[in-house]
Amino acid sequence: MTNAITTDQLNNFKTALDEHPAHAVIERAVTKNGIFAASEDYRSYVNMDPVFSIDIDTGKVANQKQSGRCWMFAALNTMRHFMKDKFKVAPDFELSQSYTFFWDKLEKANYFYENVLKTASLPTSDRKVAWLMQTPQQDGGQWDMIVAIIEKYGVVPKSVMPETFSSSASSQFNKTLNLKLRKDAVTLRELVAAGASQEEITARKEKMLSEVYRLAAFSFGQPPVKFDFEYRDTDNNYHIDKNLTPQEFYQKYIGWDLNDYVSIINGPTADKPYNHIYTIEMLGNVVGGREVRHLNVDMDTFRKVTIKQLESGESVWFGCDVGQSSDRQKGIMDTELYHKDELLGIDLAMSKAERLDYGESLMTHAMVLTGVDLVDGQPTKWKVENSWGDKVGTNGFFVMSDDWMEEYCYQIVVNKKFLPEELQEVLKEEARILAPWDPMGSLA
Repeated sequence: MTNAITTDQLNNFKTALDEHPAHAVIERAVTKNGIFAASEDYRSYVNMDPVFSIDIDTGKVANQKQSGRCWMFAALNTMRHFMKDKFKVAPDFELSQSYTFFWDKLEKANYFYENVLKTASLPTSDRKVAWLMQTPQQDGGQWDMIVAIIEKYGVVPKSVMPETFSSSASSQFNKTLNLKLRKDAVTLRELVAAGASQEEITARKEKMLSEVYRLAAFSFGQPPVKFDFEYRDTDNNYHIDKNLTPQEFYQKYIGWDLNDYVSIINGPTADKPYNHIYTIEMLGNVVGGREVRHLNVDMDTFRKVTIKQLESGESVWFGCDVGQSSDRQKGIMDTELYHKDELLGIDLAMSKAERLDYGESLMTHAMVLTGVDLVDGQPTKWKVENSWGDKVGTNGFFVMSDDWMEEYCYQIVVNKKFLPEELQEVLKEEARILAPWDPMGSLA
């Protein structure tokens, strides 16, 4: 049975519109300014005044430009905050995002090839195969993925491996690499179907990886094997440290035990009971490297451990859906910023779980929490270090309301020492496996 729109229905729709209060005024406002501007509430800007009771000085913001490396920038920013305090590097000092980008691309290619081989017996119409081929690789990632890169390859200062055209504007590189990966997937699946030996498949895959290395080297430059670290600190004292490997540099100048840092999520859907560990099938970058693992907790716990780490003077990596109820230019993320329901007379409310289950929201961006405003012990707004340069927000810093955190924040990374003891025990659990397309597997 089909139910096409009828003439009577159209007449009823028009009558209902004509009877809607101030419909002509609303129509003029929206046709002239658009839905967002017409529904904007200036009081949000007043309430999101960038003043915080806990405010960590983190130096100047970075700029990922036209690339999807926010997860890398956010992670490396937390580490440079540490270096700023311990070694007094300049406020604009950065660790090389191009260096970690190079290795992530190579490792993601290998990870893709391995998944192609694992699913080679399945038809291309199978959902897992279709999911793999839809986006063989992309710029985005998660905390555990940058940890896997750092544990294997270390880090270097940006001065040693600076930005290139392709690192700052990655679309051409990604289009070319994904074309190659899909073509290679055809070859690998054909080899498996033809009964090729493991030796033949391994040799062909190694040639493919050599070509990916070449493509990445042409685009980002070759990563350094050894280098000198030379800088003046904020007291104008000169320093030079010669002949360092990237791993030696990480150990000497950062030295965190990355096993202490864990991913905490708030995914309030029925399939993910709180206080358990989850992983996502076919999600990762370094084969044999760190597994993506999330501890799912309620928002009360989510907030408390975040505040504890900020109170200790350490910033917090976090992932969110940045496009929701936000003003990029002014640097405001607030559920009260736009009142579209009131303007349009339409109920647009969904729960956080409903938005995740029905594709309305998922993690799209990673940033760093560097402050919080506590009133009577409760958070009202949060200070956010973004990676979109200093021309947006307040010198590149954003303000996030606590209600916005409740609705659109999905992940934080904290030192496990800030977790309650019972949750530290949960970290020892074997992870429950989620489908590749689960929203908690989205890449920031």
